Amino acid sequence: MSALVVSNLLLWLAVVALAALVFALARQIGVLHERLAPAGALLLRGGPQVGDPAPAWAGADLAGRPIRLGGPSEDGRGTLLLFVAPGCPVCKSLLPVVRRVAAEEAARLRVVFASDGDEAAQRHFAAEHGLDRFPYVVSAELGLAHGVGRLPHAVLADAGGIVRAKGLVNSREHLESLLEAQARGVASIQEFVASSHEPAARAGEGGR
Repeated sequence: MSALVVSNLLLWLAVVALAALVFALARQIGVLHERLAPAGALLLRGGPQVGDPAPAWAGADLAGRPIRLGGPSEDGRGTLLLFVAPGCPVCKSLLPVVRRVAAEEAARLRVVFASDGDEAAQRHFAAEHGLDRFPYVVSAELGLAHGVGRLPHAVLADAGGIVRAKGLVNSREHLESLLEAQARGVASIQEFVASSHEPAARAGEGGR
């Protein structure tokens, strides 16, 4: 066997190995893309579902100011109702993000905090974390009406009092996903990602 034939064989082996390597890398990029899909708030099934009217509630906040939840808003803004608790470390870590979102979205969104339990502890918690300027409601009935089982739990209602997004929010991405879900008209970012994959999946099935 001449040297030329041997070199050609080695060259073809290198080409085949390179093609296999490119295929493997492309597959890994696809897997990585799936794992980096937008992180959305975990949609919980308790309480009113997306598209339902938010439960009506009326009373006073910790400062004694009258507040009404549910139904059309008086100022045309939506409502972000965030359930927190003084003993919830994740809630505390999320508060700076909530304050920032409240400032950025003030023209179209009001932020209301809600909790239950000892009122003195709630007052201390609100004062310690600069929540005094927000409506802060202490009501076990409100949490039950929304089916809150884990914290921090957020419910985003539009100006008409309709629930547009909700879920367990453990991070900035989760909280912002509620606003993104409302803007896209879906119940959750997970639903949006799943629906965006369906056409591709159907196209793949049709091509078999």
